[in-house]
Amino acid sequence: MADLAARAPGAVVLKARAGDVLFRVDDICHGFIALRAGALRVGLTSAAGRELVLYRVRPGEICLQTFICLARQGAYAAEGIAETDLDAVLIPPNAFDRLMSEDPAFRSAVLTSVASRFMDLEAMVETLAFTGLPARLAGALLTHVAGAGVVRMTHEELASEIGSAREAVSRQLAAFVQADLVSLRRGQITLDDISGLERLRDGPA
Repeated sequence: MADLAARAPGAVVLKARAGDVLFRVDDICHGFIALRAGALRVGLTSAAGRELVLYRVRPGEICLQTFICLARQGAYAAEGIAETDLDAVLIPPNAFDRLMSEDPAFRSAVLTSVASRFMDLEAMVETLAFTGLPARLAGALLTHVAGAGVVRMTHEELASEIGSAREAVSRQLAAFVQADLVSLRRGQITLDDISGLERLRDGPA
């Protein structure tokens, strides 16, 4: 998608560092973002400062918030933060409209990604509504595990990931430690029993 976007009239290269805010709630959308490298985290923050991660955007995917803003000619309703260093292409709104009208390949790629993103959001709502904290936390740990079975996320970051409070996540991690599922060190969580966490995530057979 980024290759198609780069050919759009007026398209510009967009660079960002990890932690940079690309847009905030009520910001006007300045164009369609197509990632070439990196990841963008989109979420909501409550008045008390609690964050909920809605989704992430990676190369080949679209930011649903940006698409909605361009389609409605409105403002953003969430915040977008560069989770890693970003390399992207920014297409001005008028060029985006033209591509959607005149370029079947671009239109197909965008609409396919929109459908996939809606399915992701439906799955997230279902998980929040019907899945308990232990299963959600186990799923998040398994999703973000890196080499040597280690997850390098803070309790606050995990809470944002699963739509819970940091205190609740800390209590549940302590319960996981007692059950020999994980061990904790400052700044990292080691998954000691991946099979056990998978059973917890998946629920009864």
